[in-house]
Amino acid sequence: MWNVNEGPPTKLLIVDDDPSIRDLLSETLTEIGFSVRSAEDGPSALAEIRKDIPDILLSDLNMPGMPGFELLSVVHSHSPSIPLIAMSGAFSGDEVPSGVAADAFY
Repeated sequence: MWNVNEGPPTKLLIVDDDPSIRDLLSETLTEIGFSVRSAEDGPSALAEIRKDIPDILLSDLNMPGMPGFELLSVVHSHSPSIPLIAMSGAFSGDEVPSGVAADAFY
């Protein structure tokens, strides 16, 4: 779906309150050709989206302040063309949890 080998790199925004997860995902995905930005919470992610709309948004669901559930819902409402991927260690399986406005779950 997203070819990171040809043309401009796919722009990815990672949102997670855990800096070690943000750093690991950012480093790994940059190495394989994505253009990666990150945010530590929902409000920071919305500010990043206002600066430059990402091609893909990858967000943790459990964050303090504005949880990923809310962030994904807001982004889906205002920018439905952005593919949304939810991630969480609190849920198992590979299906998007009920009530989560996401296209995929990790």
